[in-house]
Amino acid sequence: MSLEGLQELERGSVMGSYARLPVEFVRGEGALLWDVEGNEYLDFLCGISVTNLGHCHPRVVEAVRDQVGRLMHTSNLFYTEPAMLLAERLTASSLGGKVFFCNSGTEASEAAIKLARRARPGGDVVVVHGAFHGRTYGALSATPQESKQAPFAPLVPGFRAVAPEPGALRAAVDSNTAAVMLEPIQGETGVHVLSGELLAAAREACDEHGAALVFDEVQCGMGRTGSLWAYEQTGVRPDAMTVAKALGGGLPIGALITGERLADVFQPGDHGSTFAGGPVVASAALAALAVTDDRRLLQGVRELGAWLWGELERLPHVVGVRGRGLMLACELDVPAPAVVRSALLEQRLIVNATGPSTLRLLPPLTIGADEAAEGVRRLGAALAGPEHR
Repeated sequence: MSLEGLQELERGSVMGSYARLPVEFVRGEGALLWDVEGNEYLDFLCGISVTNLGHCHPRVVEAVRDQVGRLMHTSNLFYTEPAMLLAERLTASSLGGKVFFCNSGTEASEAAIKLARRARPGGDVVVVHGAFHGRTYGALSATPQESKQAPFAPLVPGFRAVAPEPGALRAAVDSNTAAVMLEPIQGETGVHVLSGELLAAAREACDEHGAALVFDEVQCGMGRTGSLWAYEQTGVRPDAMTVAKALGGGLPIGALITGERLADVFQPGDHGSTFAGGPVVASAALAALAVTDDRRLLQGVRELGAWLWGELERLPHVVGVRGRGLMLACELDVPAPAVVRSALLEQRLIVNATGPSTLRLLPPLTIGADEAAEGVRRLGAALAGPEHR
């Protein structure tokens, strides 16, 4: 079917909640994607930090093919080996507590909110401006962005949003606080790295008042910043963290991981999910974790990220770069959405805009130096186009 045919089907059958760009992708391998006409694209977005290992990583594909031919689903009323192994692997590599599986990042946020309020009934959840924790009602209530919240009011009560400053956060936490929820690096609002002082203040305030510190690593986890988990570079250890996106190597899975203090808060019947931790997605996640948790790969992410930062600073119309590892943003003095469109349709480079002047770059962690350099060249060409001069 042609692209025009797909667009006609969308107009007649799909709710208009996405602003899609006019390309149909049909195949992917590593850092490359191909459209229906056979054009090759360089992917610097990874499905918004989902295909961190590139498209169709052989070990993930092999794990999925093996599992899907034997057992696809049973429900959480019974045991399956991949889920139990994955839970052990996640806790051993991070906080040492226990895991609740779900299907997405927003579901992981919902689980974290419920866990915090189970531990401290009726307590408030403190978040900071610029946060994005998801689009379901609890997660949306923890996402203090007027454009996303206003159309769906009234929201869930008990959330307090403050400026991302140590003093403001300390003042907001008290004996009625159930949790402080933070992204170590805010992704959807433009790759803003929260300061070490803010994270340390959050840890101190939670310890003082008995609240839970929850890190949202849905986008910044799974090697994206150059360590398996972003918190490992901050010197601050949370009580729980949410993960998703890249965890499944391209398949949908999320998880709430706790430390020991919160490991046994949930009791049977407190929370659940039909598809969560199914054998196929758990097998994919086990393979993705095995590939990602590699010292040489993570070192390469840090080194390539530093190189890419320097190259981006030299491009036309780039007035600033921020981020960590291969989670980077460029601030522009021209409209970012127009650059994204030009990069896609004229340079066959996939990036995206998180705001009027912000480009977000999330290339595969496995990308080679030559492909990274080619991506910079293509982005430079898009920025230097006549419409941006």
